[in-house]
Amino acid sequence: MRRLACLLALVVWAIGGCAKPAPPPPPAPPPAAAPARDDLYVLLPDAQGKAGALSVTQGAQEQVLDAPYSAAKIQGEGQLQTTTVPEEVVKQVFAGALAAQPARPISFLLYFVEAKDELTPESQQTIQQVFAEIARRPAPEIVVIGHTDRVGSTASNDALSLRRAQKVRDDLVARGIPAERIEIAGRGDREPLVPTPPQVAEPRNRRVEISIR
Repeated sequence: MRRLACLLALVVWAIGGCAKPAPPPPPAPPPAAAPARDDLYVLLPDAQGKAGALSVTQGAQEQVLDAPYSAAKIQGEGQLQTTTVPEEVVKQVFAGALAAQPARPISFLLYFVEAKDELTPESQQTIQQVFAEIARRPAPEIVVIGHTDRVGSTASNDALSLRRAQKVRDDLVARGIPAERIEIAGRGDREPLVPTPPQVAEPRNRRVEISIR
């Protein structure tokens, strides 16, 4: 019995002597530093060369871009700087984004013979440009709005302005533009391009406005 107790004590001592505590986990690596920023914002002009405004903020800093191709850069630790980027550089830097943009909306004016829904000779040439612009867009949306001068009654001018819009739509459909892509309306003499007193014949008010997007 005494030998058995000594043997058990040796076994317990051996187990206790061999056991080792688990090593502590390695220290966590320091957090990675945030990558330095290098952002560029450029204000592009519209089709007529005009630009609106763009506010760029970084922390407490703010810069307003209000000229074509004016730009703001956020660099390094968040420093905000303004500059101007040449058009050629914009086309290179943003080539992919510019190529992915849909074509910009564009408008045309067609003029008519007094009191008729007949295009002037000059506008008969312009409608060829309208058709070419529509044809180069994969899914055009077209709005055609007819107008008159202030000669005649309101009712007769409403009817004439709508006939002028219908005339342009029919010309486009005859050239292969789907009718369902063309929305028409007549405004009569309510929205003159050149304000005049009543019963004044103003050629620039006898028109159709075409918006393509």
